Amino acid sequence: MLPLFDRSQWKLVRFGDVVEMLKEQVDPASGNVERYVAGEHMETENVHIRKWGTVGDGYLGPAFIRRFRKGQVLYGSRRTYLKKVAMAEFDGVTANTTFVLQADEGKLLQALLPWLMLSERFTEHSIRESKGSTNPYINFPDIAKFEFALPPLDQQRRIAEILWAVDEAQIRASELASCCTELAKVTVASALQLGVGMVHLGDLITEGPQNGLYRPADVYGDGCAILRIDSFYDGRISTTGNLKHVRIDPDDVSRYGLRLDDLLINRVNSIEFVGKCALVEKLDEPTVFESNIMRFGVDRSRIDPKFLVRWMCLDHFRNHIVARAKHAINQASVNQSDIRSASIPLPTISTQMAIMSRVLHFENAASASVTSASDLNGLSTAFVNALWDHSDLYRI
Repeated sequence: MLPLFDRSQWKLVRFGDVVEMLKEQVDPASGNVERYVAGEHMETENVHIRKWGTVGDGYLGPAFIRRFRKGQVLYGSRRTYLKKVAMAEFDGVTANTTFVLQADEGKLLQALLPWLMLSERFTEHSIRESKGSTNPYINFPDIAKFEFALPPLDQQRRIAEILWAVDEAQIRASELASCCTELAKVTVASALQLGVGMVHLGDLITEGPQNGLYRPADVYGDGCAILRIDSFYDGRISTTGNLKHVRIDPDDVSRYGLRLDDLLINRVNSIEFVGKCALVEKLDEPTVFESNIMRFGVDRSRIDPKFLVRWMCLDHFRNHIVARAKHAINQASVNQSDIRSASIPLPTISTQMAIMSRVLHFENAASASVTSASDLNGLSTAFVNALWDHSDLYRI
């Protein structure tokens, strides 16, 4: 198979010979900049800055002196394994622990710089050269000595075009997923416009609510699977990587064992997460649920559990829960009466099924779009690593 790019003209260079770290200073209080970018605003392996702060919205420490301009690349020099590399799309100020980088465009295109810095070889180099253990950091001279194979400018342009085109497609796929998710929610909420009656959730409950099983941490390890509050996600249960097991009596397995169509609600958590709901739609193994979760069943001749759980994920239900939650230090809680008193729209079962048909259409489209975005991200990562893999120094 012929290589995608002719490497015969690629040259071995040092990062510091083609990239400069800029140290332009600005006082945020001077009024010359409006936005600031802190470390938490930059996302792992995302070349875009989607979050920022506005100067004056709070205290900016003395480290926020480094000015950056649109088109320059920002690099988080602390914990470089997080791969925080982004191209600025606006002017602003950042802390002096964030490098502001500019390529010598007669040698390296600025548009290619963030992708080079996201390569596996660059990350491995930065991790290897970092100092400190608790909060490892790197200095610019440490990354300046990074060696890589530099393509001619015409090939750089083509590589950059490919990577930014894939990035654009990934953005569009993510946007489509968000739109489809929002359409699904709007479709559920449309039940309010049907002129149907509202009932209290308590009028639909036929089993429970029942609090889950408490077991101390020292009995975790093996035994029966136990569902925890961090497994809830948008009305669904995701146990990937976080399902634990616990040693319990057979009677407890029977009493607290989850069943299909069980509705679950997070009854104790921080105020942001208390009241999160999920529906048991499949079980890979016998599973019980922990004490911070409440379980109940409903009259399925009157309401479809799939419709109900999606309603319970909307702001209407969340606002009811938040307004009634009891607050303690670092957590909030709801009780059975809080759950029972929530108002639920009750279309006919046939109308619920029609609503759910449309909802599932949008949810499936959202899921497919999320998969596409993930595949595109994997494609760009593989492409970058193939360009600058460990053997590139031997192929030029």
